[in-house]
Amino acid sequence: MDNPILVQYLPVAVLLGIAIFLAILLPILSLSLGPKRPSARQLAPYESGMAPIGEAQRRLPVKFYRIAVLFILFDVDIILLVPWAVSFRKLGYYGLVAMLIFMVMFILGDAWVWKKGVLEWE
Repeated sequence: MDNPILVQYLPVAVLLGIAIFLAILLPILSLSLGPKRPSARQLAPYESGMAPIGEAQRRLPVKFYRIAVLFILFDVDIILLVPWAVSFRKLGYYGLVAMLIFMVMFILGDAWVWKKGVLEWE
């Protein structure tokens, strides 16, 4: 191995090889060595200690998806605010104006969502 770049990546390749090997080996060992005596009780679906009611594949109301998307948007907002706050002094006025524009757009979007009643939980 004369190439120094390949030598640097050798530990990563070894670790990746071990991870792939174990990811294949462990399920095979579990299936081959584990007990194979499932009872009707073990095969029944378990739901909080109660017998399941209705079908498992029922449709969820759209409000759950709306709340999930809003949660992701709030997370993205925070993810963008933290690096901006860390490098605030380096960015100067340009960074301040760019973040103010972003925050105004974000707050207007929040106001629109609030006005539409998406955050209302029934």
